[in-house]
Amino acid sequence: MYKLMLVEDEEDVREGILREIDWARHGFEVIETAENGQEAAELFERQVPDVVVTDIRMPFMDGLQLAAWIRQRYEATKIVILTGFDEFEYAQKAVKLHIDEYVLKPYSAQELIDVLAKIKRRIDEEAAEKENVQTLQEHYRRSLPVLREVFLASLVARKLPRREIEEKCRSYDLELAADAYVVSVISMDTGEDTEGAAEASLRASKDTELKRFAVLNIAEEIVEKHRMGRVFLHNDYLVLLTVAGQVQEGEASALKKTLTALEDIRQSIAKYLKFTVTIGVGTVCGDLTDVSYSYKDAVLALDYRGILGSNRIICIDDVETRFVEKLRFDELKEHALIRCLKVGTPQEIQETVDGLFHGIGETQVSFKDYQIYLMEMLTAILKAAKDANVDLDAVLGTDFVPFAELHKFASLQEAKNRILGLCTAIMNSIASQRQYAYKSLVEQAIDYTKSHYHETDISIQKVCSHLHISAGYFSSIFKKEAKMTFVNYLMHIRMEAAKELLRTTDLKAFEIAERVGYAEPNYFSFSFRKHVGVSPKEYRSAAVEGQRG
Repeated sequence: MYKLMLVEDEEDVREGILREIDWARHGFEVIETAENGQEAAELFERQVPDVVVTDIRMPFMDGLQLAAWIRQRYEATKIVILTGFDEFEYAQKAVKLHIDEYVLKPYSAQELIDVLAKIKRRIDEEAAEKENVQTLQEHYRRSLPVLREVFLASLVARKLPRREIEEKCRSYDLELAADAYVVSVISMDTGEDTEGAAEASLRASKDTELKRFAVLNIAEEIVEKHRMGRVFLHNDYLVLLTVAGQVQEGEASALKKTLTALEDIRQSIAKYLKFTVTIGVGTVCGDLTDVSYSYKDAVLALDYRGILGSNRIICIDDVETRFVEKLRFDELKEHALIRCLKVGTPQEIQETVDGLFHGIGETQVSFKDYQIYLMEMLTAILKAAKDANVDLDAVLGTDFVPFAELHKFASLQEAKNRILGLCTAIMNSIASQRQYAYKSLVEQAIDYTKSHYHETDISIQKVCSHLHISAGYFSSIFKKEAKMTFVNYLMHIRMEAAKELLRTTDLKAFEIAERVGYAEPNYFSFSFRKHVGVSPKEYRSAAVEGQRG
């Protein structure tokens, strides 16, 4: 069912041509009706129609002005113009407005139905074209290699949720299920002097991208031969993700398999490309969600090239002592915690903190790693509070010394309770500030509108410009706080001001129209009758009678 707006002139209203049609039977729902273009434009704030049927000759804003207004803001809305024979040539000149159909007066209900059926078919075809499965599948197939590489890059760049990883693996036809994973990074050495290298060789080239592509080709061929995983480019490195998929392949086996392939790659590059590479190898991990840690360790291993030299493979486990399991406050945990602090509920913050402390007691981690983990968590909390302009002295007390407390916790449960209390206090403060900010913003908008409602050009855009916020954001909070749309509020205060002037002054209707922000006196009278129920003259007469009584 498509949404339809009818904009009728007085003659059509009298004849009832548009309203006698059973629109639902023909696939349309009439969501709004208006008697002129100005009123129609105001109604767009409530609902955006799929089709507008409008007359040309109307007061206040004619059909072509309305069409221009719609085209500027709602390109997808279809427009049908109702035009008399003497207006047709004038209407056709407005081709730049991209009017969808013209209906020449006088017309029958069936003629209009036929035109709307054509419009409906056009909308259906456009929707079908956008949703054409075959076209999308072909585009998707061609984009698949790029999508895979982007996903693999994001997999090593940050910790991704398990659900997202599984979904992307299914979508991109990637088989990454395994018992062990290792990430290695291959970096081209600079300034090396490979003995016997010919000047015409790739080594002499300054085209870094060409060299990287050549390294990629060699690595892909060797990885395919060893059947060990995926190779892709990320951050100027060639990244190898080892996927040890057999049950019998534990951590030691996965690392051994990786080192064998990497040595083959290193030697082949030196032999065929005449330049050298240094390779960093990260820790072995047993979960695909943790490969970002292995990647960071592999990059860290490359830093030891300055000590150990280039043209070699450097394993992080060889140069740094590693504990059985490292406790990490990763981006995923940080994002979940900050989101809860800003927009979460008490239950959500409880669940998030529970998750942050889950399993720590059963995991073999160093006390140093545990303290760093708490410091990173506390830093994220304080940063979120700072970003939200929370007054920590007011919320937590002037005696609160953030990092000094880390040494006072006698147990894991005590640390968890303290962090939860801290998060709850900051979350409540942020929520209170937001509510206050909403009310303050709406109050400012109301004050500005009350001071400027008499200006004919006042609009939601002008108010938002004054407040330095977007119209979409403003509309949502204004409606939430004021329980009405801004357009309805502006209309309300204009009508109240007009009624006050009608009751207390002898000003003419056109003078009152000007004082309450209407450039067109007739449109003021039209709006007044529509919202008050009587004309300005009738309202004044009733007010005078009431005073006499």
